[in-house]
Formats: sequence, structure tokens, C-alpha cells
Amino acid sequence: MSAETHSEVIKLQQASGRDQAAAPVANEQPVKIWKPYQKVLFRIAFVFFVGMSIPMTGEWYKNLFGINWFHLHYRDLYDIARFQPSLVRFQNPAYNLMGYADWLAVLAIGIIGGLIWTAIDRGKTKNYQTLYYWLRVIVRYRAGIGIIGFGFTKLLPVQLPYPSLGLLNTNFGDLTAQKIYWLSIGIVPWYQVFAGVVEVLAGALLFFRKTTLLGAILLFGALGDITYVNFSYDGGVHVYASYFVLFAAFLMIYDVPKLYNLLILERYTVSNNFYPVILQKWLKYTRIVLKVATIWIFLVVLFYIQYINFRYDPYKQPAAKGVKELRGNYNVTTFKINNQEIPYSPLDSVRWSEVTFENWTTLTFKVNRPVPLDLSNGGGSPMRDINRTFELTGVGGGQRVFYYQADTVNHVLYLQDKYAASARRNRGKGKSGEESAKNKKGKGDKKDWIPKEARANIQDEYTAIDPIALSTRREKGIPEELKDKRKRNRMILSYSTTDGNHIVLKGINERKDSIYVVLDKVNRQYALKDSKLQAGKY
Repeated sequence: MSAETHSEVIKLQQASGRDQAAAPVANEQPVKIWKPYQKVLFRIAFVFFVGMSIPMTGEWYKNLFGINWFHLHYRDLYDIARFQPSLVRFQNPAYNLMGYADWLAVLAIGIIGGLIWTAIDRGKTKNYQTLYYWLRVIVRYRAGIGIIGFGFTKLLPVQLPYPSLGLLNTNFGDLTAQKIYWLSIGIVPWYQVFAGVVEVLAGALLFFRKTTLLGAILLFGALGDITYVNFSYDGGVHVYASYFVLFAAFLMIYDVPKLYNLLILERYTVSNNFYPVILQKWLKYTRIVLKVATIWIFLVVLFYIQYINFRYDPYKQPAAKGVKELRGNYNVTTFKINNQEIPYSPLDSVRWSEVTFENWTTLTFKVNRPVPLDLSNGGGSPMRDINRTFELTGVGGGQRVFYYQADTVNHVLYLQDKYAASARRNRGKGKSGEESAKNKKGKGDKKDWIPKEARANIQDEYTAIDPIALSTRREKGIPEELKDKRKRNRMILSYSTTDGNHIVLKGINERKDSIYVVLDKVNRQYALKDSKLQAGKY
């Protein structure tokens, strides 16, 4: 041991001794003198990972300071946990390097910052053990909070919902690769729960320094798989998934020499970790308060509001109940347009076939006329049911999906096409489909297209769900989304039925033609077992 190192050990021991009466004694270990290249690499890594861990958008801070903690929505906390660097945007998607251009930008900042730091330091600092410890704390908590937000949407399965009737009736060849993968997980919700348990457990372990390695290994394995899946199935969230892989790898590097010594060289190994001594009481109490608050908010509170979301307001499928008499699969036995009956033909581009009314406010049917493919994943945080589009994303083959509002007094459905004529996936530009779509507004209507008398009989969108699930985000979000004036196809159809087995629809379709449709319920059998673990209460 060099004299310099010996001196540092004495200082550390003295510091620990002064604090013995008030705090636990930290590990007493020789202080290493880092090599110059190690210090340079650390400085770059420090700037890089701090940059990767700091929210860089005004929207994040707007959400944080706009939260009503007494009427929380799961998305309030999820949005706190879900962020990644967002610095560069090129009009040409190729320049965004599949979304990794932001990483390179932060790395460039890290290199510049690290070199400037090195020039200023001029070799004065012997090592950065304490700073390294706190950098690991930042990375641990950033990764832990982020993956828990991710994990709860699987543990309470809403991220990959069980297929709707319309999706079950879709031909396999009409689904995109991403949709097939999502539905494959959605049909086995207990597997999805297992994936959620692994992610939440990984995040929880990262909150504690003695279980950090185990948490990092779980995180690396789970999100490494998700990253590869997103590349393979063109899932679109490969950047955010690999974000956690990177953080997990950084945390694991600290223990790699010890693991190599133990597992590969089969040598006796002692895990001699460095923990700084916190002498000031106020700092110790602050640390405890912050840790307890983080665990309470992101493990306890987030679990509860995620459960409420799963039960009453699942974000990828409509939350409001559909008309009870209008639910199930139907054959179209009569179809007239402008009083002219059109016989059944699978090749007809106008006649409906395979009609479904979902448990919620959706009508689907097929026509032999292609519709543009929506390549988004149906996610985001829409508050209005019309903007929850998982039923149509990644689905081709002429499947039409309409959201309806029902005047249950006069038995009239006011239907709007869920597909809006706007780009639904703006790859490489960092904007969600919903955000980009807002910038492509149609002329829209200046006044409500639903008559005032009918509107009085239609359930209010805000209160359409169980009162326990009402939140400030929903209260503010619905009026905000109502400002969206994208042009949509619309239909107004009256319905008549006695028990739901035989339904007559008549009215005006999206092309202003009069239509008359007779539907007869069919008990369609599926090879899939119906799951009891499905989101929503209808």
C-alpha cells in the first residue's frame, strides 16, 4: 500500500470513528488511486448517465407540477417514470438512426463535458469512489422507477389486452407482425402477469444497494428480451426498452470482476463494496425520507391506481359500457342501400359482413374495401374512448371500427370512424401518432353534429365509468381531446331489437346513403378459451 493510500485509509477511519456514536460505521477499505484513463472514462460516463437520467422536455415538468395528488390517474405517475432523452429530430427518419440519435447526442455531451472536466481537474483528484457511488444511486433509481411503471401495466394486464370480438374475427394474414405478437401475449394474460412481476421485482430490488446486482440482472434479461422482440416484430419501443438494458449493464459492470473471480476462476471472493459515510443527521434523514417516499409512491400508490385503471378504465380499450342489448357476433341477413338490396358476396365492397358489437362502445364490420393501415400500437394516454384505437391498429383487410354514442331513449346510435385520416405512426420523429395527428386537422365541424335533444340522452363521457376511477386527468383530458377536429366518417343509425338476437339498423351511412341492415346473432365458437383475467368492467 502506498503512503498516499495509507493516509487516505487513516482519514476514512478517523471519519468513521467520529461518526460512530450517531451512525453505522462504513466499510473501512483502502482507497485506490485510479488510473488516468479510468478517471477520464468515469467523467464521461458521469455526464452521460446523468444526462440520460434527467427529463429534458417541458411536457414532463408540466405534468409533474400539474398533478392533482388527490385525484390521481395511473398515467400521472407513469409519465413521471417514463421519459428518455429527446434532443434531436431530423425530418429524414434515416438520420434519427432508429431513434438512437438522441443517445449519440448525449454521448457527445458526455465526451465534451468529461474532457473539460479532465482539463480543469489536472490530475488533482485521486479517485471518484464517492461520486461513482452516487452515480450508481441515480442510475438505480432512474431504472427502478422506470421499469416499475412499465411492469405494472403488465402485472395488471392492460398493456396487451385480450382480443376483442372484432380482432378474433380478423383473418391471421390481415394482422401486422407487431399485432400478432401483442395478441399472442394478450391471449395468455397470466404470462403477461408473470412478465410484470419480473419487471416490478427488478425495479424494487434496484431501490436497495445490497440487492442491486440481482435487480440489474433481472432487468438486463427481461428488457433485453423485450428489445429483441421489438426489433423482430417491429414493435416500435426498442429504444425505450434498450434504455433499461443500458442502465442495467452499467450497474452490472461494478460487480463483473467479482463475478468473474467467483464463477469463472472459482476463487474465494469477498464483495467489498464502497458505501460513503453520511455524517450529517439531516442528510441521513433526508435520504431515508426520499427513499421511503419513492417506494410508497411507485410501489404502493402506483399499484393501487393501476389496479383502478385495470378494473374500470383500461387505457387501450374503451372504458364506457356499450348498450347491453347490442353485444355479440352477428350475421348480416339483409343489407339494403338506398332501398336496393345487395345479396351476400365476400367480394362486395359495400355490403357489410361479420358485424360485432363489443361490450364497450364499438361496432365493427367488414367490407371488401381496404382501409389505410394504422401502424401505431394503440397506446398513449387517451381519455376519450374514440381515441383508444387498439382495436384497429395493425389490422388490414377491410375491417371497419366505429365508436358510437347511444341515445338510449330514442334508440339511435351516433357513430364515428375510429380511424382518422392522419398519420398514425411518425417513426423517427419522436412524436406519438396522437400528437402528430393533431397537427393534421381537417375542417371538422364548428358545431355539435349530434342534436341537442339527443345529446341530453347520451351519457356524459367523463362520468361514463365507475366514480372511483374518475380523475383530474380524465376531467381535463376529455375537453382537450374534444378540440381535435380531424375529419372522421360518421353514421347515424336507429336500432330496434327485443332481446339482442335480432337487430334492425337503419339510417345514413358515412357516404350519406340510406342503409337498412338486419343482423342476427350467431354463437361463434373460438378455439381460444375465454379468459377471466380481462381488463374493464362492462
